[in-house]
Amino acid sequence: MSIVIVGGNECMESQYKQICKSYGCRAKIFTKMPSNFKRQLGFPDLIILFTNTVSHKMVGSALQEAGRRNTRVARCHSSSSCALKELLAAHLPSGCAGPEC
Repeated sequence: MSIVIVGGNECMESQYKQICKSYGCRAKIFTKMPSNFKRQLGFPDLIILFTNTVSHKMVGSALQEAGRRNTRVARCHSSSSCALKELLAAHLPSGCAGPEC
């Protein structure tokens, strides 16, 4: 499963990747908006928006592209590692429910 994380803290990028990897997911993380953001999103299975640490413009772009690609979107105000684990557990297929997968 591929995931795009929009927002979050720069210092936690490596932790976000490790958490996603432990759940069997590949992750792209965008803590700041690059110039070609829409093209870099790709075709993920899930877009996670950490709404507390992201600009309105970046949220709008991510939601617009998610709508075009019929991609699920999960929003969370907190950008903590626990919040990411809860989102992954809630949105992963029923066959995989945790890091032991």
